[in-house]
Amino acid sequence: MSIQEGKYNIKAVSKLLGIQSGTLRAWERRYHVIAPKRNEAGHRLYTEEHINILKWLIKKVDNGFTISQAVNLLENNEIIVGNHEIHKNKDIDQSLQLMDKLIKSLLAFDEYDSNERLNEAFSLYSVEKVVIEIIGTILMKVKEQRDLGRITSAQEHFLYSFFRSRLGYIFHSIPVNRLLPKAIAVCGPNDSSELELLIFSIFLRRNSFDVLYIGASIANHEFDHILNQVKPAFLFLSCTLGENVIKTFELVDHLTLKYQNVKIGLYGAGFSQVLSSMNSPYEDYLVGETKQQWQRWMKDKLVH
Repeated sequence: MSIQEGKYNIKAVSKLLGIQSGTLRAWERRYHVIAPKRNEAGHRLYTEEHINILKWLIKKVDNGFTISQAVNLLENNEIIVGNHEIHKNKDIDQSLQLMDKLIKSLLAFDEYDSNERLNEAFSLYSVEKVVIEIIGTILMKVKEQRDLGRITSAQEHFLYSFFRSRLGYIFHSIPVNRLLPKAIAVCGPNDSSELELLIFSIFLRRNSFDVLYIGASIANHEFDHILNQVKPAFLFLSCTLGENVIKTFELVDHLTLKYQNVKIGLYGAGFSQVLSSMNSPYEDYLVGETKQQWQRWMKDKLVH
């Protein structure tokens, strides 16, 4: 049997890799990283190549990456050679080492060394790579460590203050073209994770949007004032906690009826924390979790 022929059903893959079947389905649906064919009964059949890719993704997740970041690395930096083993670009190891050093400096309250490490990252990589892949990953790691009680609130506050300052400078130093589509970026109801939204806003401003970054959530009635005054083509709402998803969807329903000329995009980890059935009616609004998904969403909306 060819290694390109599917021979593993989802139950076998789940047992082989130690991953829930529901997680496999979610990865396929959300990231399109593999596309197993189906047999006559409609059951998924995975190839050896699919198994290799999934093993690599699981290893990355076990090493501290989010699944979206692992997929991003796979799409941009990884290659699959003839024997179907996945080989890493040496550049990845260097960026991971730099990331670890930056985290250590920040948790040690060493502002000077933290600036040196971050400056080194910007000298080696593009702004988007540093902002999205390195800083974005650090924020995820810090949240995990905080939830496990392994870092103090003082360490977390110092790290957030450091990145807020550097990211804010980057955002405001990007030239603004008034002829580009205008967008507003603001946290959704009860959401206060400004740094994640700021990272996304930097990406937007570097990719053909004149972005007005508001940050922390505002009262629902204030949207009327800002939308009528700014008259944006796009409104991006972030939601990083699953518990805030329903209120965000309710706000989308309200704004869609009232401002039909404004295209709304939903960004944030909160949407991946709820059942897919909750997201289904709003699938067209979800911009995704990787840079590639953001680009596809924007390309589609700008065309239509």
